[in-house]
Amino acid sequence: MNNPLHLESELTCPYCKYVKREIMPVDACQFYYECEDCKTLLQPRPGDCCVFCSFGSIKCPPVQMQACCSSSP
Repeated sequence: MNNPLHLESELTCPYCKYVKREIMPVDACQFYYECEDCKTLLQPRPGDCCVFCSFGSIKCPPVQMQACCSSSP
């Protein structure tokens, strides 16, 4: 595996547009996230595994690992 995992992602609330940099869990997907500004409880969009995949600047580590592993010969 040559591609390092990116563990920081900027979550953007789709309601108030507040942006917060967060450290993603390495071994799990985060299903819920409360916006620090408007207190809305975010959940993944249909088809996404977690809030980072739906609202983050970088996909979660498990998805990053799948992409890395699936691109191997």
